[in-house]
Parts: sequence; C-alpha cells; structure tokens
Amino acid sequence: MVKPSGTKQRIQDAARELFTSKGVRNTSLQEIAARLGITKPALYYHFSSREELVRSIVQPLIDEGEAFLLRQEALDEIAPRALFEEYFDFHYRHRELIVLVMSELTTLSELGLIRIVLAWRERLTVLLTGPDPSLALAARAVMALGGLQDCTVQFRDAPEDELRVAAVDAACAVLGG
Repeated sequence: MVKPSGTKQRIQDAARELFTSKGVRNTSLQEIAARLGITKPALYYHFSSREELVRSIVQPLIDEGEAFLLRQEALDEIAPRALFEEYFDFHYRHRELIVLVMSELTTLSELGLIRIVLAWRERLTVLLTGPDPSLALAARAVMALGGLQDCTVQFRDAPEDELRVAAVDAACAVLGG
C-alpha cells in the first residue's frame, strides 16, 4: 500500500474528521480546503472529486479486509476462534472509519462498499460453516460476525484486551463452539 503524501494525508485527515462530524454530503470540498488553509484548486490537485476523496479514505479498509479474507481462504482448516480474533483486530483498528461507514451508508453504497462488505460476509460464512449450511447455522455465523464487529464500536471505552476476549467468546458461543 502506497502511503499518501503529506498534503494528501492532511486532506484525508481533515476530510475524515469533517465527514464523521457533519456527514459526507454535508461537507463541501471548500470547507475541507478552508480548514487546511489551502485553496480549493489545491485540493482538486490531489482529489478530483469528493467521491475520490471518500474512496481514498475507505480504500485502506477495503484492501486490508480483502487481505484478511484471502489469508483465511488460504488456510487448510479454519479455526473459528482464530478467525474471530483476527476479525476483531481488523475492526478494532478501523473502528473510527467503521462509524463513518455506518453513518454514510447511502454515499458508501454508491461507491460499491456495501456490496463488498456483504460479499465478505458471505465468504466468511462459508469459511465458518461450509458451503451448504443449514439456515440456522448460517444465521448464527452472520450474528457472530455482525455482533463481533458491532462490539468494536459499541464499547468504545472498554479496554481493548478485555473487549477482545469478551467479544470473541460471545461470537464463538453464538456460532455454537
């Protein structure tokens, strides 16, 4: 993954903060430029549109999520607890961005992110349950994955190590193991 230049990173940081507090649609590129003390054309030099800027902020999440899935799919045997632990770690690292994603579903749907996340859930469910699970088992896998992800944003003040143990234990219990 290529690290953005200093100015590009500053733009992304300011945009992420404004998008989180005001929403993507309620934040103008002019507002982002003004916060940084740069001109709007200077911002356009780095990002041609708000959509490109949003995509650049979300892309590391997509890239890391895909890498996580590919690692899991390459394993000869899936250990649900280990998968849940890595899944928790991924979401915990990106919990601020996940809050943004959850609050901007329409915008992010337009960028194709919702489709990607749903495809990830399907792939993870197959890894946890096999290719042809019962509806009950598939539902437990979806509940375990969704609940685990939700814990990373719901319990923001909990110590990470305690939250990881509690969330992973709960996911394993929901899955049935």
